[in-house]
Formats: sequence, structure tokens, C-alpha cells
Amino acid sequence: MSQSKEITISKSNIPVFAIALLSVVFVVGLFVVGYDQGHIFSIILGDQAYEDLYIHELTHDMRHAAGFPCH
Repeated sequence: MSQSKEITISKSNIPVFAIALLSVVFVVGLFVVGYDQGHIFSIILGDQAYEDLYIHELTHDMRHAAGFPCH
């Protein structure tokens, strides 16, 4: 009796565009959560955004969980 073995090779067809887009989303999200100290809203609110820190306060606990010091 002869036995044959089948070898299956599968390739992932993830588009490079999808990886690039997700990388951009990750970097922007990292900036917003970790490094924004009023920079985003300063475009609209001016210097007052550096005192209010809306995004900082909204993501405060997430910042600590991710290891970002903020005070």
C-alpha cells in the first residue's frame, strides 16, 4: 500500500496598503494618548489648550497603564 502526503502552503495576501494605514493609525493614536499636552486643540483654542488638556484628562488612566508619566 502506498501512502501519499499532501503538503499545503498558504500565503497571506495582506495588502501593503492596509499595513501602512494601520501603522499610521497606530502612530497618531500613540501621539494623542501619550504625547499630546494640548497640541491638537491648540490649533483651535490657542494657548488656552495647553492649560485645559482635554485629551490628557480624557485618557489619563490609559496613559498610566501604558507607562507614560504625566505628573
